[in-house]
Amino acid sequence: MKTVLLIGLGRFGKFIAMKLHAMGHQVMAVDTNEERVNAILPYVTNAQIGDSTNEEFLSSLGIRNYDSCIVAIGDNFQNSLETAYLLKELGAKKIIARASREIQEKFLLNNGADEVVYPEKQLATWTAIRCSSDHILEYIELDDENAIFELEIPAEWNEKTIAQLDIRRKYGINVLGIRENGKLNMNITADTLLGFGNTLLVLGQEKSVHKCFRI
Repeated sequence: MKTVLLIGLGRFGKFIAMKLHAMGHQVMAVDTNEERVNAILPYVTNAQIGDSTNEEFLSSLGIRNYDSCIVAIGDNFQNSLETAYLLKELGAKKIIARASREIQEKFLLNNGADEVVYPEKQLATWTAIRCSSDHILEYIELDDENAIFELEIPAEWNEKTIAQLDIRRKYGINVLGIRENGKLNMNITADTLLGFGNTLLVLGQEKSVHKCFRI
Protein backbone atom coordinates (compact mmCIF):
# COMPACT_ATOMS: atom_id res chain seq x y z
CA MET A 1 0.00 0.00 0.00
CA LYS A 2 1.29 3.45 -0.98
CA THR A 3 0.56 6.88 0.43
CA VAL A 4 -0.11 9.43 -2.30
CA LEU A 5 -0.64 13.19 -2.30
CA LEU A 6 -2.91 14.10 -5.20
CA ILE A 7 -3.12 17.79 -6.14
CA GLY A 8 -5.80 18.79 -8.63
CA LEU A 9 -9.22 17.17 -8.71
CA GLY A 10 -10.51 17.86 -12.21
CA ARG A 11 -11.60 14.92 -14.35
CA PHE A 12 -8.03 13.60 -14.67
CA GLY A 13 -7.34 13.88 -10.94
CA LYS A 14 -10.70 12.36 -10.05
CA PHE A 15 -10.07 9.27 -12.16
CA ILE A 16 -6.61 8.88 -10.58
CA ALA A 17 -8.15 9.07 -7.10
CA MET A 18 -10.79 6.48 -7.97
CA LYS A 19 -8.22 4.07 -9.41
CA LEU A 20 -5.85 4.46 -6.45
CA HIS A 21 -8.79 3.85 -4.12
CA ALA A 22 -9.73 0.68 -6.01
CA MET A 23 -6.10 -0.50 -5.69
CA GLY A 24 -6.15 0.00 -1.92
CA HIS A 25 -3.77 2.96 -1.63
CA GLN A 26 -4.09 5.86 0.81
CA VAL A 27 -4.71 9.20 -0.88
CA MET A 28 -4.63 12.76 0.42
CA ALA A 29 -6.45 14.94 -2.12
CA VAL A 30 -6.07 18.70 -2.51
CA ASP A 31 -7.89 21.27 -4.64
CA THR A 32 -8.90 24.92 -4.38
CA ASN A 33 -12.47 24.05 -5.33
CA GLU A 34 -14.68 22.99 -2.41
CA GLU A 35 -17.17 21.21 -4.64
CA ARG A 36 -14.45 19.04 -6.17
CA VAL A 37 -13.03 18.21 -2.75
CA ASN A 38 -16.43 17.15 -1.41
CA ALA A 39 -17.10 15.01 -4.47
CA ILE A 40 -13.88 13.06 -4.06
CA LEU A 41 -14.29 12.24 -0.34
CA PRO A 42 -15.69 8.71 -0.90
CA TYR A 43 -12.51 7.72 -2.76
CA VAL A 44 -9.72 9.20 -0.60
CA THR A 45 -8.36 8.87 2.91
CA ASN A 46 -8.51 12.61 3.46
CA ALA A 47 -9.00 15.79 1.45
CA GLN A 48 -8.33 19.49 1.97
CA ILE A 49 -9.26 22.73 0.28
CA GLY A 50 -6.09 24.69 -0.30
CA ASP A 51 -3.71 26.46 -2.66
CA SER A 52 -0.78 24.23 -3.59
CA THR A 53 1.28 27.27 -4.65
CA ASN A 54 1.25 28.45 -1.03
CA GLU A 55 4.42 27.05 0.54
CA GLU A 56 3.05 27.28 4.08
CA PHE A 57 -0.06 25.28 3.19
CA LEU A 58 1.91 22.70 1.24
CA SER A 59 4.41 22.31 4.07
CA SER A 60 1.55 21.65 6.52
CA LEU A 61 0.67 18.48 4.58
CA GLY A 62 3.92 16.76 5.59
CA ILE A 63 5.29 16.25 2.07
CA ARG A 64 8.07 13.88 3.12
CA ASN A 65 5.52 11.38 4.43
CA TYR A 66 4.13 10.52 0.99
CA ASP A 67 5.56 7.86 -1.29
CA SER A 68 4.46 9.87 -4.35
CA CYS A 69 3.05 13.30 -5.11
CA ILE A 70 0.89 13.69 -8.21
CA VAL A 71 0.34 17.15 -9.69
CA ALA A 72 -2.83 16.73 -11.76
CA ILE A 73 -3.63 20.42 -12.21
CA GLY A 74 -4.96 20.83 -15.73
CA ASP A 75 -6.30 24.36 -16.02
CA ASN A 76 -3.36 26.49 -14.88
CA PHE A 77 0.15 25.50 -15.95
CA GLN A 78 1.80 28.23 -13.87
CA ASN A 79 0.25 26.73 -10.73
CA SER A 80 1.31 23.26 -11.81
CA LEU A 81 4.90 24.42 -12.32
CA GLU A 82 5.06 26.27 -9.00
CA THR A 83 3.56 23.29 -7.18
CA ALA A 84 6.12 20.88 -8.64
CA TYR A 85 8.94 23.22 -7.67
CA LEU A 86 7.69 23.65 -4.10
CA LEU A 87 7.17 19.90 -3.67
CA LYS A 88 10.79 19.31 -4.62
CA GLU A 89 11.96 22.06 -2.25
CA LEU A 90 9.95 20.48 0.56
CA GLY A 91 11.59 17.11 0.04
CA ALA A 92 9.00 15.11 -1.92
CA LYS A 93 10.25 11.58 -2.64
CA LYS A 94 8.69 11.32 -6.09
CA ILE A 95 6.80 13.91 -8.13
CA ILE A 96 4.63 12.97 -11.10
CA ALA A 97 3.15 15.92 -12.99
CA ARG A 98 0.65 16.34 -15.81
CA ALA A 99 1.51 18.16 -19.04
CA SER A 100 -0.70 18.99 -21.99
CA ARG A 101 2.09 20.13 -24.34
CA GLU A 102 5.68 19.08 -24.98
CA ILE A 103 7.09 22.43 -23.84
CA GLN A 104 5.26 21.99 -20.53
CA GLU A 105 6.85 18.58 -20.13
CA LYS A 106 10.32 20.12 -20.48
CA PHE A 107 9.59 22.90 -17.98
CA LEU A 108 8.18 20.48 -15.41
CA LEU A 109 11.16 18.13 -15.65
CA ASN A 110 13.51 21.08 -15.20
CA ASN A 111 11.59 22.40 -12.19
CA GLY A 112 11.09 19.51 -9.83
CA ALA A 113 9.05 16.81 -11.56
CA ASP A 114 10.61 13.34 -11.65
CA GLU A 115 8.14 12.06 -14.24
CA VAL A 116 5.63 13.71 -16.55
CA VAL A 117 2.44 12.20 -17.92
CA TYR A 118 1.03 13.58 -21.14
CA PRO A 119 -2.57 12.24 -21.30
CA GLU A 120 -3.58 13.88 -24.58
CA LYS A 121 -0.51 12.60 -26.40
CA GLN A 122 -0.80 9.12 -24.92
CA LEU A 123 -4.50 8.88 -25.72
CA ALA A 124 -3.93 10.14 -29.26
CA THR A 125 -1.27 7.47 -29.83
CA TRP A 126 -3.51 4.75 -28.40
CA THR A 127 -6.47 5.87 -30.51
CA ALA A 128 -4.41 5.98 -33.72
CA ILE A 129 -2.99 2.50 -33.11
CA ARG A 130 -6.34 1.09 -31.97
CA CYS A 131 -8.25 2.28 -35.03
CA SER A 132 -5.53 1.25 -37.49
CA SER A 133 -6.72 -2.35 -37.31
CA ASP A 134 -9.84 -4.18 -36.19
CA HIS A 135 -7.59 -6.84 -34.65
CA ILE A 136 -5.88 -4.59 -32.07
CA LEU A 137 -7.80 -4.58 -28.78
CA GLU A 138 -5.22 -2.92 -26.51
CA TYR A 139 -1.94 -1.10 -26.89
CA ILE A 140 0.68 0.09 -24.38
CA GLU A 141 3.72 1.93 -25.71
CA LEU A 142 6.93 1.14 -23.81
CA ASP A 143 9.40 3.20 -25.85
CA ASP A 144 9.93 4.36 -29.44
CA GLU A 145 10.18 0.79 -30.73
CA ASN A 146 8.56 -1.63 -28.29
CA ALA A 147 4.99 -2.04 -27.12
CA ILE A 148 2.51 -4.47 -25.57
CA PHE A 149 -0.44 -5.42 -27.77
CA GLU A 150 -3.58 -7.41 -27.17
CA LEU A 151 -4.69 -8.86 -30.50
CA GLU A 152 -7.13 -11.32 -31.97
CA ILE A 153 -5.38 -14.47 -33.13
CA PRO A 154 -5.30 -15.11 -36.88
CA ALA A 155 -7.75 -17.81 -37.98
CA GLU A 156 -4.92 -20.09 -39.12
CA TRP A 157 -3.49 -20.15 -35.55
CA ASN A 158 -6.56 -21.93 -34.17
CA GLU A 159 -5.75 -25.26 -32.47
CA LYS A 160 -2.01 -24.62 -32.61
CA THR A 161 0.38 -24.46 -29.66
CA ILE A 162 2.80 -21.68 -28.77
CA ALA A 163 5.67 -24.00 -29.71
CA GLN A 164 4.18 -24.72 -33.13
CA LEU A 165 3.79 -21.03 -33.91
CA ASP A 166 7.34 -20.27 -32.67
CA ILE A 167 6.79 -16.50 -33.02
CA ARG A 168 9.55 -15.70 -30.53
CA ARG A 169 12.21 -17.19 -32.79
CA LYS A 170 10.64 -15.98 -36.03
CA TYR A 171 9.72 -12.43 -34.99
CA GLY A 172 11.26 -11.79 -31.57
CA ILE A 173 7.78 -11.53 -30.02
CA ASN A 174 7.05 -12.77 -26.50
CA VAL A 175 3.59 -14.10 -25.62
CA LEU A 176 2.68 -12.75 -22.18
CA GLY A 177 -0.83 -14.10 -21.82
CA ILE A 178 -3.97 -15.45 -23.44
CA ARG A 179 -7.46 -14.13 -22.81
CA GLU A 180 -10.30 -16.64 -23.04
CA ASN A 181 -13.91 -15.82 -22.18
CA GLY A 182 -12.80 -12.56 -20.62
CA LYS A 183 -10.22 -14.18 -18.30
CA LEU A 184 -6.50 -13.56 -18.77
CA ASN A 185 -4.18 -16.55 -18.35
CA MET A 186 -0.56 -15.52 -17.74
CA ASN A 187 0.67 -19.08 -17.18
CA ILE A 188 1.94 -19.66 -20.71
CA THR A 189 4.00 -22.68 -21.75
CA ALA A 190 5.19 -24.10 -25.07
CA ASP A 191 2.23 -26.52 -24.97
CA THR A 192 -0.42 -23.84 -24.46
CA LEU A 193 -3.09 -24.33 -27.11
CA LEU A 194 -4.82 -21.46 -28.86
CA GLY A 195 -8.52 -21.64 -29.54
CA PHE A 196 -11.08 -19.77 -31.60
CA GLY A 197 -11.99 -16.47 -29.97
CA ASN A 198 -8.80 -16.23 -27.91
CA THR A 199 -6.80 -13.01 -27.84
CA LEU A 200 -3.06 -12.79 -27.25
CA LEU A 201 -1.13 -10.37 -25.06
CA VAL A 202 2.27 -9.97 -26.72
CA LEU A 203 5.42 -7.90 -26.24
CA GLY A 204 7.75 -6.93 -29.06
CA GLN A 205 8.90 -4.33 -31.53
CA GLU A 206 5.93 -2.66 -33.18
CA LYS A 207 7.14 -3.40 -36.71
CA SER A 208 7.61 -7.08 -35.82
CA VAL A 209 4.13 -7.33 -34.33
CA HIS A 210 2.66 -5.68 -37.43
CA LYS A 211 4.47 -8.15 -39.66
CA CYS A 212 3.60 -11.22 -37.58
CA PHE A 213 -0.10 -10.36 -37.30
CA ARG A 214 -0.30 -8.85 -40.80
CA ILE A 215 -1.52 -5.50 -39.54
